[in-house]
Amino acid sequence: VQVAQSGGGLVQAGGSLRLSCTTTRFISEDFAIGWFRQAPGKAREGVASISSRNGDTLYAAAVKGRFTVSSDNAKGTHYLQMNDLKPEDTAVYYCAAVDIWYRLIPTLHVYDYPDWGQGTQVTVSS
Repeated sequence: VQVAQSGGGLVQAGGSLRLSCTTTRFISEDFAIGWFRQAPGKAREGVASISSRNGDTLYAAAVKGRFTVSSDNAKGTHYLQMNDLKPEDTAVYYCAAVDIWYRLIPTLHVYDYPDWGQGTQVTVSS
């Protein structure tokens, strides 16, 4: 699966951004999308995930209540809506995909995703 990202940029604290990624057609009806971020000097961490089966979602504690993950499967487009952004949200954000997702639930584990977007910078100023 090929993953292409768009969105990101510079925003003041308290502001909002929406990230998008498009995926080529999945083989299976069961797949998962994950959003990750990596700040300088830190490990890549899972932020949000959505599984195609029932649209179940999963969020990291740091973003729960502020970020929303969604998918338009007909368009092959997936979104991460980020509200009430904080300076500590500053990072490169990645969209990732896994096809034939037999576990059927969302996952924030980096190693579950074989296909990754190119990353996009999000900078939140204080």
